[in-house]
Amino acid sequence: MTEYQVIESADTVLRDGTIKLHGPEGFEGMRRAGALAADILDAMVPLVVPGVTTAELDDAVREMTLAGGAVPATLGYRGYTHSCCISINHVICHGIPSEKALKDGDIVNIDVTPLLDGWHGDTSRMYLVGDVPLKARKLVDVTHECLMLGIEQVKPGARLGDIGAVIEAHARENRYTTVREFCGHGLGRLFHDAPEVIHAAKAGTGPELKPGMFFTIEPMINAGKPWAKVLKDGWTAVSRDKSLSAQFEHSLGVTETGVEIFTKSRLGLDKPPYS
Repeated sequence: MTEYQVIESADTVLRDGTIKLHGPEGFEGMRRAGALAADILDAMVPLVVPGVTTAELDDAVREMTLAGGAVPATLGYRGYTHSCCISINHVICHGIPSEKALKDGDIVNIDVTPLLDGWHGDTSRMYLVGDVPLKARKLVDVTHECLMLGIEQVKPGARLGDIGAVIEAHARENRYTTVREFCGHGLGRLFHDAPEVIHAAKAGTGPELKPGMFFTIEPMINAGKPWAKVLKDGWTAVSRDKSLSAQFEHSLGVTETGVEIFTKSRLGLDKPPYS
């Protein structure tokens, strides 16, 4: 049975399996954290070019996060030693920044989570490096469509399964597959919390959406088979068949009438091409 917990400003928040319901203070905190996260991804646009290393991009994310008065939530999280995740081509998620340089034709996901005044702004976005083939561009476009179709389902009284159902259907219509091993999640004062937001689900199933819920939707869509494997580093998840993979992520809150996207770009740079 799903349990909900109303969170007041002075409450200690525990990862106890309950779905947290937040008030105006929580929404304001998430707006600030989400805006900073979106601004950081906006600032990545001119930096993501052939020849740049993912370590250099990670340094830029860390500097902008700190300059914004926040800290990178990933830095030190379960032993992770970087300020963001950068996933290239067939890497599904959790790619580790390194001295690897981006090449013309790559598609890249950058995933950032600034922790600002106790609130987590979690978002990721795809970038096209140089001249990207049409096949890869289409995958990126459809993945963003999957995200936005999922967000359209969010309103009081809907079910979490409604989100995954529409995402999976749209991916399948375009002959793509939806990764099952990773999902969206609740967040707020905690980085990862209940509920799990599955991206391949049955409509009408799962917990009811209620005003005050905060969570991410972050579909990972593969051009080939849906299966993932995690490499020996314990973080990097890749498609088993080495097919291209794309992902977009927004943090959002359920309002009394629908949904608020906390991590929407203030410059309109939510999907490529960005020029």
